[in-house]
Amino acid sequence: MQSKDTAIRWMWLAILVLVLDQVTKQLAEHLLAYAQPVPLLPVLDFTLLYNPGAAFSFLADESGWQRWFFTLIAVGVSVMLSIWLARLPRQQRWLACSLALILGGAVGNLVDRMLFGHVIDFISVHWDDAYFPAFNIADSAITVGAIMMALDVIRDSFAPAADSSVAGKPDNNA
Repeated sequence: MQSKDTAIRWMWLAILVLVLDQVTKQLAEHLLAYAQPVPLLPVLDFTLLYNPGAAFSFLADESGWQRWFFTLIAVGVSVMLSIWLARLPRQQRWLACSLALILGGAVGNLVDRMLFGHVIDFISVHWDDAYFPAFNIADSAITVGAIMMALDVIRDSFAPAADSSVAGKPDNNA
């Protein structure tokens, strides 16, 4: 399969997510004081926080080994997603978009982890005193991409079965 027939062209979206993520994190670093909320809406603050763990600060209190563990996972996932995107047929735009969002987010958080030893978070959503864990653009892209991927799986499970001869499978009825 030639590269022009694949979904690799969606790599631009992964790069866009990476750039937006890194730019907004650096703006947060320079404009916000650590752990000092800046209210934007009754349910939304900008609050600079560092997360040495994974999602929802999983393993954040460990001694530091988690930095390299999560770095290795992010590198592996990023390589796998890049290969998947390069092999995915161009027509599968929805799945390609979801993979690109996840890839861009994974690389965005990987950059933080490698450069700083933690991920920079700054978006804080809450209801009264109940706070959702702080997150960033990369986390948002990963979440949207994962939801899109789940919807793609659900859609495919309800799609009518393809004709076996069209799908490249031998027709046993002949």
